[in-house]
Order: sequence, then structure tokens, then C-alpha cells
Amino acid sequence: MKISTTEGMTKIVTEHLENDIDVFSLTNQKGFSVKILNYGAAITGVDVPDRHGKIEDVVLGHHNLMNFVGGRFYLGATIGRYANRIAGGRFSLDGKEYQLSKNNNGNLLHGGVKGFDKKIWKAAVVQGTENPSLELTLISPDGEEGFPGNLETKVIYTVTNDDELKIEYKAFTDKPTIINLTNHTYFNLTGSPANSILDHVLMINADKFTPTDSQSIPTGEIADVENTPMDFRKPFRIGDRIEENYKQLEFAKGYDHNWVLNNFNGSVRKAAALYDPSTGRCMEVLTDQPGLQFYSGNYLDGKLQGKNGICYQARSGLCLECQHYPNSPNEKKFPSVILRPGQEYTQTTIYKFSVV
Repeated sequence: MKISTTEGMTKIVTEHLENDIDVFSLTNQKGFSVKILNYGAAITGVDVPDRHGKIEDVVLGHHNLMNFVGGRFYLGATIGRYANRIAGGRFSLDGKEYQLSKNNNGNLLHGGVKGFDKKIWKAAVVQGTENPSLELTLISPDGEEGFPGNLETKVIYTVTNDDELKIEYKAFTDKPTIINLTNHTYFNLTGSPANSILDHVLMINADKFTPTDSQSIPTGEIADVENTPMDFRKPFRIGDRIEENYKQLEFAKGYDHNWVLNNFNGSVRKAAALYDPSTGRCMEVLTDQPGLQFYSGNYLDGKLQGKNGICYQARSGLCLECQHYPNSPNEKKFPSVILRPGQEYTQTTIYKFSVV
């Protein structure tokens, strides 16, 4: 079943799949289109023209719904309650110790065993807006995966006529808790994940990053990127340094680190830019968050069959995840991730597409 909702030349098309799972297509006046699944509040498609006007999907996804439901790699998903890792799945808040689920080498990763990526969200088309917009809501009960507080989370996806995908997050709690939300979309601007992302050119607006141990847990240090393969202040081809003899790259089998973004003051600013020379596609990343996790798809193993029957190999796609730092609840020097009753958690991330 398909339902079309039109606002001027923009539109939202809803298609029911099965078991209360729907996919929503948000399209602007120029034909730029994004597909959103209410399972995991996941981005499943982003259709973008290249320099010759050829429209292709530039994100990785599954070839059927059951792969999404059983997915291991968080393709396109909204991640919560806490994106990235918490050491030992433990943290202390207001003098009380909390033990969370441990689902990654004895640590918590991306919200635990059944995080927000494995939930069916309640979806509603936002009415009366110039741009097509979809709001997804999830209630996470007190104690879920070990986190305190009943948490209400909203994710609002909007497609603008400037070929932007805008993601806004909101959350409220009835007990002091911690929160760190992000989106885990894998991008490949060539339009085919049969190609690697090693020829993509990346810029990250960050003078520093947070080094990790061999389990990808931050050491607590905030280190300079200068004179290291982590320096993307000027655009670099991703493949140029990814195999360097550098301990941080060896730990993660490539890039899987948090960059400390410059000019963090709560306002949206440019965090990164990605360019594919073969197609001319560009993507800017703007956010109000203090950190950006750049993950070069190191653990994709060729066993997952994705769109068009393509099996996703290592470095078939990359993630640029706007967030707070990993393990922040256990590192006093890192920006706070505490949310208290009466406060509103907010976050804005924008992926802006263009061609050259």
C-alpha cells in the first residue's frame, strides 16, 4: 500500500511493508529523495545526481526487510541511548553506579543488545511545513539496557530544497540519565558500494581527536592531529594514509575514531566535507555536536548482501557520525552527556549534497 502526501512540489510517499514497518520517501522540488524506515528510524536510501545528472543511491542498505531486522552493522540506523562505547558498560551518576548491557568485548556499544536501532518507532508526517518532514517517536522504559529513567526520544527528518537532509533529535527523561544520539548511515558517493571509499576526499574541521586503546575505548587524552594520519584539516584522499604504520590505525584496522570538532558552542557549524572525484558528488556535514566519529567501514566482511545483490566488503562505505565523545560518562574532561528531568536534549545534524 502506498500513500502519497504532497505539499506543493514536495511530497512524502508511505509504503507499508509488514509487521507495522513502513518506509517513507521524502522528496523535494528538485527530485532529491531520502527513504526512511520506521524500524530503527533508519535512513535506507538517498538519491543524488552526479555531475552528469545521473541519479544514484549513495547509502548502503539491506536487500530485504529481514536483513534490516537482523542487521549487525547498524546500516542507516538511529543509535541510542548511547552511541559509540562505554567502557565496561559501567558509569556513575549522582553517586550511584549503573551496569549497562555489554555487547562488545565487555563494553557497551551503540545502546546495548537491543538499542534504538532494533525498535519500531512511531512515525507521523509533519503537517503544514514547506519541506517534507517526518517525525519518529520512541519511548525507552526505565532500566532498559540498564539505563535509568523513562526516556522519550523524537527524531525529525526533513528534506529541504537546498538538497539537505536535516536530522533533529529531541529527548526528555523523568530521572537523571545519560544520552548520546547519532545516525549510523554508511555513505558511498560513487553510487555503487562495489567501489571502495578509498578514493573519496575528506576534510574534518578538527585540530584534535580522542585516541583509543585496542578496544576502541578513549584513553582520556585529547591529542593533536598535526603530523599524524588523523589530520584532515585540509582535504585528503582517504586511502592515502589508511594503511600507515600508526598504532591508532592498527587498533581499528583503519579509521574508527572521534574527532574533537573546532568551535563547539552549541551552534550548527561545518564539521566535515566529503567529495568523490569520479562522480563530482559532494556532501557537507554540519552539526551542533562536539564530536564526529569517522568510520571507514573496516569491519564490513563481505558476508552481508546489500542492495542490487552487492556484498559489502571492508570500506564499501563510510560513516560520519555527529555525537558526543565515546565513554564520556567516565571521562570528566569530556563534555557532559547528562540529561536531567525538566531539561530537553536537542541535537541537529545536516547532510548537504551538491556536485562540482
